[in-house]
Amino acid sequence: MLNLDELSPVAISTLSNSKLADELAGLKPKGLSIVGKTETENIGVEKIIKNVLAVPSIKYLILCGKDSEGHYSGNTLMKIFENGVDNNNKVIDSKGRKPVLINTLKEEIESFRKNVIVINMIGCENTNNILDKIEELRKKGFQIHDNINIKSAENKAHNTNTKTVTALEKNPDNVKLDKEGYFVIMPEYKRKTIIVEHYSNNNELLHIIQGENARNIYWTIIEHNWISELSHAAYLGKELTLAELSIISGNKYVQDKA
Repeated sequence: MLNLDELSPVAISTLSNSKLADELAGLKPKGLSIVGKTETENIGVEKIIKNVLAVPSIKYLILCGKDSEGHYSGNTLMKIFENGVDNNNKVIDSKGRKPVLINTLKEEIESFRKNVIVINMIGCENTNNILDKIEELRKKGFQIHDNINIKSAENKAHNTNTKTVTALEKNPDNVKLDKEGYFVIMPEYKRKTIIVEHYSNNNELLHIIQGENARNIYWTIIEHNWISELSHAAYLGKELTLAELSIISGNKYVQDKA
């Protein structure tokens, strides 16, 4: 798939239509993060899942273009959202020949289903209609979610269960600091919640962000302009995704100090 903008909320699979993918990539519409074709119901679908999960800003997946005959990758993706997979990672009720996702963890599939909204435009090859949908979703993508709680630093004292953690750099002289500060990520496994503390570069606690998934927290931070370096945004997105997956799997999360 072609990566256009890591901070945009829309991904597109043109299914079997590679020319449509190239055309959309060439237009580079605002709001489009990644675009590409998906021809097979197994490896192709797995690539979509992994590519989308790798970009936390993505909230919408548009399926358009003609579905692939025999493989039915579009139908398989729709059935993932509708039904999920069985114990063998076979997509339930897919029309594909072998819709088994052997290279994908169940945790990844569930994160994909939970955090991404699929837009069914299968069969549509009208570029203008697709561009209109991208613009519609782009505007929606910048809205703050209702299930995000933002607390001011002055209210922190009222929560005795929240600890203040200062992130340290191994080699601070070699790291370009974000002028907006840095973030400490703390999964709360019992509550299935991610707590993120935002600090200034003088180690002053500025904000506390609480949410149920990586994307909502990520977009809240972006919307409030609490991050200014693209490399920092990429790092934060990766770490938030790992924190969310740790809650799903039960494995311990340790934040990368890079």
